[in-house]
Amino acid sequence: MFTGIISDIGQVRAIEKRGDTRFAVATHYPTREIAIGASIACSGPCLTVVDKGEDWFAVEASAETLARTTLGDWKPGTRVNLERALKMGDELGGHLLTGHVDTVAAIVSRKPEGDSVRLEFEVPAPYDRAIAPKGAVAIDGVSLTVNEVEGRVFGVNIIPHTQQESTLGEAKPGGRVNLEIDLIARYLARLIGKDIA
Repeated sequence: MFTGIISDIGQVRAIEKRGDTRFAVATHYPTREIAIGASIACSGPCLTVVDKGEDWFAVEASAETLARTTLGDWKPGTRVNLERALKMGDELGGHLLTGHVDTVAAIVSRKPEGDSVRLEFEVPAPYDRAIAPKGAVAIDGVSLTVNEVEGRVFGVNIIPHTQQESTLGEAKPGGRVNLEIDLIARYLARLIGKDIA
């Protein structure tokens, strides 16, 4: 489980296509504290650490992960939002996330709003049903509050701190992002017989 509070911005160092795709990611995390088999959210998806070095770790992504996320777009140099898995007693600063990305959303606009930036995203149906004003979403692993929803487009504000501490400060119209809908919305849809996916 994760909270959507980014604790490092890593950078893709190398990509190796085998049966699955292996990504080596440079990090500021003290990798001696990261166990092989640990989970790290990498711009949203929860991935398993399969190897590590002094300032990097490696993860593998299956064809399913590549199909449902933006990881297939990554190349050496791509910046990646990182969050290590929650431990008992950790502060829950964002909202509960599983690291299971639901779909990819498109950035449709970026506008300054005070010191913040207003980003609007278009989400494919039927995922739009799970997004509500003042509800929570995770965009590229970042926990955010939804400001408004109009059809399949929703908006969020990115405050200066989040712009600096995540890759969302670089987000531009035409870009694609990983979207994880709220866990409660997913289960509620299932209970009322209107599964999201």
